[in-house]
Amino acid sequence: MSISLCMVLVAMFVTGAFVGRFLAACAVRFPDHESLTDQILALRRPWGVCARCQTVVSGLQTVPILGWFLQRRCPTCDRRLSLEYPFIEFATACLFAALYYAEIPSGLSIPAVNGLTSVEGPRGPEVITTLFSPLVWLHLRLVVHLMMICGLVVATAIDRRLRIIPDGCTVPVMVIAVIASGCIGQLYTVPLWFQDASTVRILKPVMPAFLQPLFIPWDPTDFIQAFPRLHGWLVSLLGLIAGAGSVWIVRQIGFLVLRQEAMGFGDVVLMAMIGSVLGWQPVLTVFILAPALAIFAAVVNWVAHRDNEIPYGPFLSAATIILLLTWSHTWPMAKRFFDMGPFLAVMVVFMMLLLVTSLQLVQLIKRLLGFRSSMVQDHAGWTSADHLSYYNSERPDEQTNQWPREMSSICRSGRGLQREYEWRRQS
Repeated sequence: MSISLCMVLVAMFVTGAFVGRFLAACAVRFPDHESLTDQILALRRPWGVCARCQTVVSGLQTVPILGWFLQRRCPTCDRRLSLEYPFIEFATACLFAALYYAEIPSGLSIPAVNGLTSVEGPRGPEVITTLFSPLVWLHLRLVVHLMMICGLVVATAIDRRLRIIPDGCTVPVMVIAVIASGCIGQLYTVPLWFQDASTVRILKPVMPAFLQPLFIPWDPTDFIQAFPRLHGWLVSLLGLIAGAGSVWIVRQIGFLVLRQEAMGFGDVVLMAMIGSVLGWQPVLTVFILAPALAIFAAVVNWVAHRDNEIPYGPFLSAATIILLLTWSHTWPMAKRFFDMGPFLAVMVVFMMLLLVTSLQLVQLIKRLLGFRSSMVQDHAGWTSADHLSYYNSERPDEQTNQWPREMSSICRSGRGLQREYEWRRQS
């Protein structure tokens, strides 16, 4: 590794640390507001605000990562500062440096355009059009990918803690990606369509007669060269539809079969954002890779906490990051699936039917073994005594240590409840 590359990676790490400080503020403030407009407006306040006393911290605390270790408590209220801030800052810094190393070739020169299709490059697509030089094109694409990484970091931090994904994490990046793809035209990771001509010729004779006209070899290179910006916009738009549609279909199937929500709508929007940046083929690869990462976590969560529900957003984010960082090794394997061309539609329908059948089989086995769905409650078995016990256990009461932590003397004073509280305690 050259000295110049090391210096660039250090600069990317420092830049990522400062960006991570902003992302940590987003992760704290977005959940307090429902609408996208309110979430964006919440960022107008200074970033370094203590969550308890609303004091703007300064000095050493403004330094990313190191600031937390040098000053772990608020100088005003002496509250211990959350460890989430330095963790997000460090994770963002590492991702910025790693993504630069993965997507920008080392050395001072960039290989010249060689006319290859945009799925044959070792670090991503080769440049087919000549709107920008390869060096400019790679860095423009990197900027959009870094924006997506920022959205994934914030979505993961919030979803892990609260199991929600606010629109502020996803919608702005999605809108920028669609607009930038149409204006620049060279931000795509893979082209709108590609297929292996030999595979298509082999599959055509075995297909039904009404599907055979679809199995024709088609090279999109001429279309990309003639309409580069239209092609870039279509890649982003279809990626958005494919990302959102894949999760939405599984969400609907889970609701119809399991009678409960399998995935939240925040996951739908998150995948739409990923698809708007990467395109429909990579986002489907993410959709297939994410369950493999989630299975192990789900088993551990069940064994440790007897909880069969886990937030799915972090695994979608992790699968996206893994795909980008290991593109030269992961994509050649995934590409074989998409080389089948029109046969993909047949496989998608088959996989959906297989998913429905598998879920029905699981439900049948659970009923035979005597397991009942956690979402189904027998109303006849819920007595008035059960209702009173539940109400008393859920009612906030400081004397039984059930009062929320944020209901401290400072919060009571701000709400005008401190004097009444002291009077009741004295009586």
